[in-house]
Amino acid sequence: MSVEMTLGGVLFSDDPALFDGDIAHHWIAGESYWAAGIPRDVFDKAVAHSLTVGAHEEGAGMIAMARVVTDRSTFGWICDVFVDKAHRGRGLGKAILIYLKAHPDLQGFRRLHLATRDAHGLYRQFGFTELTGIDRWMEIRDPNVYAR
Repeated sequence: MSVEMTLGGVLFSDDPALFDGDIAHHWIAGESYWAAGIPRDVFDKAVAHSLTVGAHEEGAGMIAMARVVTDRSTFGWICDVFVDKAHRGRGLGKAILIYLKAHPDLQGFRRLHLATRDAHGLYRQFGFTELTGIDRWMEIRDPNVYAR
């Protein structure tokens, strides 16, 4: 069952039937700094295996999105938060976070993570801080994975 919330005349929903994969892929592959060039099949698989939210406005279609990689019990990683350029400055990023913080599948987590280059102020309003215990975290990083 999908979770919907209307804020400021915009419908926020995790209903896959409402999610516009074409525009979302255009934003993430073509306009984001974090996943530029991601192939459509890889993006579609990521969306299918995540809690994915679209912000929809009558007459405009999907105007923003976010994705949460999660087990829906203990951990979540908020990613692919994107607001269409024509709709920036309206508080949609904040509204997406309000929706995510209220979503029943994202409650009671030990950890909720995200990474950002330039929106620290937005996320701090919702309780996010710098990563703790960084001496315990490790990663395998391959920034050229899609160039092969």
